[in-house]
Amino acid sequence: MAIKFYNTLTKRKERFTPIKAGEVKIYTCGPTVYDTAHIGNFRTFIFEDLLKRFFVLKGYKVQHVMNLTDVDDKTIQRSVAEGINITELTQKYIDLFFEDLDTLKIIRADVYPKATEHVDIMIKMIEKLVDNGYAYQSDDKSIYFNIAKFNDYGKLAKLNMAEQKKSERIASDDYSKDNPQDFVLWKAWKTEDGEVFWNSPWGKGRPGWHIECSAMSTKYLGEHFDIHCGGVDNIFPHHENEIAQSQCAHDNKFVNYWLHSEHLMIDSGKMSKSLGNFYKISDLTAMGFTPETLRYLLLNSHYRTKIDFSVDKKQEAKKVVQRVNDFYDRLMNSSINKQNEKLPQEFNLFVAALDDDLNTPKALGIFFEWLRRTNIELDNDSITEDKIAQAINFVEKFNSVFDLLLQKSQIPQEVSDLVKKREEARANRDWNRADVYRDEIKALGWTIEDTKDGAKLKALK
Repeated sequence: MAIKFYNTLTKRKERFTPIKAGEVKIYTCGPTVYDTAHIGNFRTFIFEDLLKRFFVLKGYKVQHVMNLTDVDDKTIQRSVAEGINITELTQKYIDLFFEDLDTLKIIRADVYPKATEHVDIMIKMIEKLVDNGYAYQSDDKSIYFNIAKFNDYGKLAKLNMAEQKKSERIASDDYSKDNPQDFVLWKAWKTEDGEVFWNSPWGKGRPGWHIECSAMSTKYLGEHFDIHCGGVDNIFPHHENEIAQSQCAHDNKFVNYWLHSEHLMIDSGKMSKSLGNFYKISDLTAMGFTPETLRYLLLNSHYRTKIDFSVDKKQEAKKVVQRVNDFYDRLMNSSINKQNEKLPQEFNLFVAALDDDLNTPKALGIFFEWLRRTNIELDNDSITEDKIAQAINFVEKFNSVFDLLLQKSQIPQEVSDLVKKREEARANRDWNRADVYRDEIKALGWTIEDTKDGAKLKALK
């Protein structure tokens, strides 16, 4: 089945055709590193992780670039407020971002370019725009893009330019007004910027936010590449502006497919620090959420629908994750290592669901219905060794996309040692000693259950 994605640019599902057969180049907008990323940000990052894992499952070679915005209005304001160097501030939050990526088992991008390390190519791109008549210098020496010069401006966000009111140019890096304005490419230095500036043909200053992504994406992926991703809040003005400045600078199509994930809601409302429902990844892990439960909660809805996240869903997610892990352990314990590369027919249905614009609810439904039926076969001892091997293969393919299997290394060595001692005590029919070990395991936050397929260890959280 052909891969189809909903392209924000055309507002319809389109068959995916890579620019180069067997390869896909993806650019995703990364964090602005002036603060810790929150669960809403990671809804988008998890969707992008799913997209990349899906392409790998399909046999594609993936080149993935995600930028780090380490200079903009917010980073400068925060560094001034805290009285620290901007590099010190942003590196702190870059480190925290990578910790959260690893916690959620998000596969890292191939490159994480920092804006501050690519100002030279941004200046060259702005020079092109000025020379070609698409940009101009204002009285304060800042450089602005003239949107009237680009006939396709507003196409991504579906703005009717004829109905738009003429308004003042915008110097702010981040704005969300519906009406378009000439946007800043180079911001002339002001005293409040302190030591944050670069020299340019137009004097001291720094790049605007929008030019950063255009310059860095084309440096690493070329002037024309396959997929650009982000949250729906990036559509306008950020991605709209990227298209305008990139196509005008290079006289080339910029991106073929634009994919955007919807907002994450908290208990049906917006996330807000004042409401006490603002969650960082560290907040949620402290509440007992595991990487696997968070991945499930962020992936069980379609990426183009809003997610209603709630801490009350932790137990529901935990049961789902445990179900997958118990099933996999059961298969492994039932196998006599007769391996093959075959897969059940349900795997094709699973992949077909993902081929259709990453339909994760349908894919999960197919997987769990198959899991239920296979469990019944195991219960009835009516499953062949060949089918067990196929089932193991399917779970591992499933996990390569959703990553819900617990890492065995997550079990503390002390607990593993006690499990081994308990098994030895049971083998010697020393039931009292076995019960002592069971209590010690429980005191460490784990429970052990004896089944016909062997002992099963579960976290109590």
